[in-house]
Parts: sequence; structure tokens; C-alpha cells
Amino acid sequence: MINVMGRILGQARKDGWGSVAAKVLQRTAGKALENLAFTEPTLPVRPEDIVDFDVLCAAGNPRPRTGSLDVGWVCTPPGPGSGGHTTFFRMVQGMADRGHRCTLFLYDRNSDEVSRHTSTIRQFWPDLDAHVRSVTEGFEGMDAVVASSWPTAYAAAARRGPDIHSFYFIQDYEPYFYPRGTLYWLAENSYRLGFTNIGLGEMITAVMKAETGQEPAASVPFACDTATYRLLETKDGKNTRQGVVYYAKRAVDRRGYLLAKLALEQFHAMHPEQEIHVYGDRISGWSIPVHNHGNLSPAALNELYNRTITGLAISFTNISLVPEELLAAGNVPVLNESPFAAQVLSDPDVLWSPAIPRRLAETLAEAVEAPDISGRAARIAQRQRLDWSASRECFAAVLESVCAKEPGSPRLP
Repeated sequence: MINVMGRILGQARKDGWGSVAAKVLQRTAGKALENLAFTEPTLPVRPEDIVDFDVLCAAGNPRPRTGSLDVGWVCTPPGPGSGGHTTFFRMVQGMADRGHRCTLFLYDRNSDEVSRHTSTIRQFWPDLDAHVRSVTEGFEGMDAVVASSWPTAYAAAARRGPDIHSFYFIQDYEPYFYPRGTLYWLAENSYRLGFTNIGLGEMITAVMKAETGQEPAASVPFACDTATYRLLETKDGKNTRQGVVYYAKRAVDRRGYLLAKLALEQFHAMHPEQEIHVYGDRISGWSIPVHNHGNLSPAALNELYNRTITGLAISFTNISLVPEELLAAGNVPVLNESPFAAQVLSDPDVLWSPAIPRRLAETLAEAVEAPDISGRAARIAQRQRLDWSASRECFAAVLESVCAKEPGSPRLP
């Protein structure tokens, strides 16, 4: 007891009683939660959807389909600003634009009610031409279904009939989201459920081959929304920039939130005059001043990219949408060195850094200290970039050819 009191008094002298109180509350809350059933681990998939793999893989022998197709797209309920859903919905709209009828089947582990999710979809993706239903209504009338993540792959596999063509749009190697264990294993096995796997970018192909011994049937290129993200003209004709932008996802460790926080705190010590803008999650408790923007519309985000000099974009798995969008707006992305990202992004204007806070901070400092920042921004933004229309065309070509059972389905770049 004396030792404990000594440690408490020592910390109070060093950090103040506020720090002591915060730690006591944190530990008390944690202990209380341990005694509640709420802390029991839960699966992100309904248990009944994890059935025998032989059953899941028995996809049948669907008859050929041509012409206008009815396509079901299985996804979890989206939240505002979800990059994964945005990319998935681009593929949906690409098929709708080609005359196919599209239906979103929402997979919510806890509820079959879709009305509130439909409102979110209509508000934040207003141009999406698709009906919305619950996956529990089944796929009757569908010619094909497309899963979008490992839980939705199980949901689709458990409900598809023998005459439905099934596809799996893989945007990241999802086993890497977890430590080795149940969820890692379930995610890895989702690639073996009899779908036509379509990967986004070459990272997926390389990692799947190394980890599972199999490659996706096809891949579509990673691209950029070049209509939204672009260099904006200013009233005085000058592109005056100041500060750093960062996309915060606190609960998504593969996006490096804790590392970014340390790096930005060290960068602020080097350049306190440079504002730090954070969007996505609203953050608190940092030791430095930041501008909290929360979720931004694509147009507002492009304006922020145009106002700032550089952006911190960390990822430990497949690359995010952020680096390409920054570049299109003339902003310099600072990325952690990663073989995964390097397989997708080879732009000469990207600044790469070891994933060490000090080195990331120094690389950000290099970006803001460069001469002729406005001229550099203009040069960066003028580079040709692949638009998502090319990816949509590739995806549609794979789906249509597989449904038609054309020989030699395309292996696309």
C-alpha cells in the first residue's frame, strides 16, 4: 500500500493530480467493463452464416446470362465518408450506367431494418442508382451477387442459389486487419468460398498469392476521382497554401492513427506556424492545437487539400484513397514506406518516410520548407491520373464476361 501511494504521489508531482484522476477513472471503467457481458467478444458475422466450407463452395453451375442483368451488391451499412463503400458504390454505378439493374443488400449482424441506412446512402451518395434491401430477404431474381468484405462474403455464400453467379470485390487483404486467430482465419477463408475474386490494385494479387497460394481471377486498377479532386483557381490567381492535413481513423489501426499523432506533435515543434487540419474522426486530448473538421463532403475536402501544403497518409495494408486525391489537388502526400503502397503508387511527387515519428515529422517539414510551393502544386496537379471510370469499365467487363461464360475471361491490369 505504501508503495502504491508513493507511486501516486510521484506521478502527481510530475504530471499533476488531473493525470492521476484520469488514470484512476480509466482503470476503474476498464475493470467495470470486464465484469459486464458487453465485453464478451462478438463476431462481425451472424453465426448461422459460418457453415461448412464444402457447402459454401458448392456454388453450383449457373447458366449463362447476357444482356441487362439483375445484380445484387452485398455490403455492410455505410457511414458518412466511408472510403471502402465509396469505391464499392463506384462499381455499382458503373454497372447501372451500362443498363444493368442494381440492388444493394445490406448485411447488418444485429438488425434487418434498412430504412435508416437507406437515408444515409441517399444523403451521402445521392447519385447511386440502386434499390436497397436487407440481405435476409434473399437473392431471388438476381443473376449475380457481389460481396464487398469478408463478412458479406459469408452472408452471400450462405444465401446464394446454385444458379447465381457470385463475385467478391476485394479492396484490401482483410486478414491483416486482425492478429492471428479466429477473425484472421475467417477472413482468409472468405477467399476460398467459390466466388470469382476481383482485386483492387496489384497489392491484392501479390499478397493473396504469397499468403494463400491463389490469385484473384482479375484485378482492376486503383484510380482517383479526377472530377472532384483538382487544382482550384483562386480569386487573386495565386494558390497560397499553408499547413498540413491528416485523415484520422482512431479505431482503424492499419491507418496508423497513433503513429500519426506522434509525428504531427513532433512536426508542430519544428513548425509551430503551420496549422494542422484533421478530418474524419474528431480528435481530442492532443498536446498541440489542431483544426477539427469532422467528416467533409468531397468538394469541401478538395478545398481543404487546396489550402494546405502537404498531407500525412499512413497505411500498413493496401493504400487508401487519400494519396491520389491529395496529388490531384496539388498537395504533397507523405507516406510511410511500405511495399504494399509502393506496388500501387509510383508517383514521383510522393514523399516516402520510414514509419518512425521523427522521420515522418522531418518529411512533413521538408514538404513545407520547399521553395515555390504554389508552382510545385500546379505541376503536381497537372499530371495525368487514371480516373475511376477506367476501373468501372474493367470491373464491368469481368462481371459481364463471367456471367456470359465467355471463354478466357479477361485478366485485366
